[in-house]
Amino acid sequence: MPEAETAVKIRLLLADDHPVVRAGLRSFFSRNANMEIVGEAADGSEAVSKAQELHPDVVFMDTYMPRMNGLEAAKLLHRQAPEVKVLMHSFQNSHAFMLQVIRSGARGYVPKDASLEEMSKAIEQVNQGETYFKSDEARLAFAEHSSRVPSPSQRGRRAAEDLTEREIEVLRKVAEGKSNREIAADLGIGVRTVETHRERIMLKLQVHNVAGLIKFAIAQGVATIE
Repeated sequence: MPEAETAVKIRLLLADDHPVVRAGLRSFFSRNANMEIVGEAADGSEAVSKAQELHPDVVFMDTYMPRMNGLEAAKLLHRQAPEVKVLMHSFQNSHAFMLQVIRSGARGYVPKDASLEEMSKAIEQVNQGETYFKSDEARLAFAEHSSRVPSPSQRGRRAAEDLTEREIEVLRKVAEGKSNREIAADLGIGVRTVETHRERIMLKLQVHNVAGLIKFAIAQGVATIE
């Protein structure tokens, strides 16, 4: 009789400076069959260090912590470990604060007074590569942030300079019509790594589909039409 396939659990790192809060979150999320707590951090600096060491899928991060706050930690992880997705949680929910969350590179925000079920939903959605900004202030801030994106030509020049050499290689092969598996084989890297590069490229370029990536690649001379 064939063995049943084991579902891959979401590897979760909890970052909060209050031990009681961490204990409560750990107790709840540990009961979720889709999640695995791989570590905890009591401040932003430890969160960055633990994330780089443990490679979680999602860091569930408080905003206000000692040594380094959650927003600064999210910025560091966004630059140094873009494959790690950050989901912020806080009691703060002002428009200015939400803009800071979005600009930090965090993939979502959930208020601390949200239900545990909503927190689980947010983690699952962010893990799937989506964003989670559901509150009214969060949606307004996200819309404002998007409206301030520079014009295509300005964005193109600036974003092209921000892409790493590896991201340009991946973008070029996407424009050639290759699948993630084919790109992984060509570059000698894992399929998951290719997916991470694609997500990072889309975030940098503010492009949300393959057609947009192809147009950008051709416009910026990364790829050509034969």
